[in-house]
Amino acid sequence: MNSWERIGVIFRKETVDNWRDRRSLFSTLAYALIGPGMILLMIVILGGIFRTEAEKPLELPVAGQENAPNLIAFLKQNNVAVVDAPADPQAAVRNGDIVLALVIPAEYGEAFTMGQPASVQLLVDSSRTSASPDVSRARQLLQAYSGQIGTLRLLARGVNPNVINAVSLEEVDVSTPQSQAFIFLNMLPYFLIMTVFLGGMAAIIDATAGERERGSLEPLLINPAARWEFVIGKLLASVPFAVVTILFTLVAFGLIFTFVPTEKFIGMRLTVDVVALGWVFLICLPMILLASATQMIVATFAHSFKEAQTYLGWLPLIPALPGLALAFLPVKSDLWTMLIPTFGQQLLINQLIRGEVVNPTNIVVSTVMTLALSAILIYIAIRLYNREQILFVKSSG
Repeated sequence: MNSWERIGVIFRKETVDNWRDRRSLFSTLAYALIGPGMILLMIVILGGIFRTEAEKPLELPVAGQENAPNLIAFLKQNNVAVVDAPADPQAAVRNGDIVLALVIPAEYGEAFTMGQPASVQLLVDSSRTSASPDVSRARQLLQAYSGQIGTLRLLARGVNPNVINAVSLEEVDVSTPQSQAFIFLNMLPYFLIMTVFLGGMAAIIDATAGERERGSLEPLLINPAARWEFVIGKLLASVPFAVVTILFTLVAFGLIFTFVPTEKFIGMRLTVDVVALGWVFLICLPMILLASATQMIVATFAHSFKEAQTYLGWLPLIPALPGLALAFLPVKSDLWTMLIPTFGQQLLINQLIRGEVVNPTNIVVSTVMTLALSAILIYIAIRLYNREQILFVKSSG
């Protein structure tokens, strides 16, 4: 029996053992649904809130309504529910009793009649971000009213209003539906990285710390197979479970974007190209070896199954957290970013989901760098298993 045949025996043994542990398998698949479930929840709840806020009348407390009847009529015509402001509107906004207030002073009417700028005060609390949509709507309406009155005044004086428009700005939106709704999709790479690391974690823990805890590691290592064959066989046994978990996650994402009527919540239909999901799957494959090798090294120092779970439970956060930064930092997929394993893949996944053109060179470079780092980590794991101390790791407790 040659080395690859012995590796195949170890691989089948570990795969069958983990397949029989249905509780861990179903638990891993349940974790894989967290990402799609979170994004669906964001679409339903946040999208519903934004649309409801945009469609419902804006409640605007106004002090001094009698000083600007035309302005009040304009606001009411534009879906604004004008209500009386409290006695001290500034204190009410500061205390959070109301989100904003409009104050129209008594001298407004005189200045307006004389054709001079008539001042009004929009009281807001910029520290309350939840009030931003209402504040933005109120500011836009006041600016629209000001522009409308200014146009009428120019026409009354026989002046073409276009003379004040020295530059005509035409805004062309080149975004796709996916990029417009990217606020709901920018966490997808984060969840995929978590899935990559969680998919084969149970198999790795059982094959390392689990074997030591059951006392079966020493009998296995005294077999004729070389230590490196055990490492490769055990590591490869985690790959099928990680692959199935990633496929499960991507299928869940695809079903959400295909069958959930997202236009009811965010005003547009979200679609994801099946080919793009296929490329995302292929980009994730090299990270499986990286995740398994890293987990095997960390689990080697754990004395028990529970201790290994504690260590490896935090491990996915290290490569996954940079993905969250992509939601706030405009990082471009330059060649140097592809030199960083897992981070380069997250950038590529972002591009694919947005429907952008991906440079094949970036895919090759990120894959080669990830596989190279995986090979180094596998070598380190083999060196650890060649040491006799592997059988006598003591618990930190």
